[in-house]
Amino acid sequence: MSQDIDYGNLMHTAMRGLIKKVLTSVSKNGLPGAHHFFITFDTQQDGVELADWLRDRYPDEMTIVVQHWFENLEVGDKGFAITLNFGDAPEPLYIPYSSIKTFVDPSVEFGLRFESPEEEEVAQFIEDAIEIEEEEEEQHDADVVSLDSFRK
Repeated sequence: MSQDIDYGNLMHTAMRGLIKKVLTSVSKNGLPGAHHFFITFDTQQDGVELADWLRDRYPDEMTIVVQHWFENLEVGDKGFAITLNFGDAPEPLYIPYSSIKTFVDPSVEFGLRFESPEEEEVAQFIEDAIEIEEEEEEQHDADVVSLDSFRK
């Protein structure tokens, strides 16, 4: 058996579990203090439910704010339902956890970001490029020759 441990997927599962716990607490007790959430999700993901006019307006992704006015927050195993106010028009939404791209609570400078495999590859490419550049700079530093060796 030569399978690798999929740490990325395990981490995403744990982070989605954290979101579920936070939303469960909010559904029971309301938002404490200055806490509020910005949740960005993929509107094309299977299981996302939103009004047609919202899907037309946000064909790829949408960010909702859970702060002053929300109703019917119901937290389930696969996602959560919530009713939000869009220009004095209450609209129910269902957001699967798997569709969430970012979850941010700016009141405490907390945020989670879920990267797709493509985004992870780009991030790794950038990290590799930075490491190569740093190594090259270190090599250039090693080429420095003291002028004292040429003085008489």
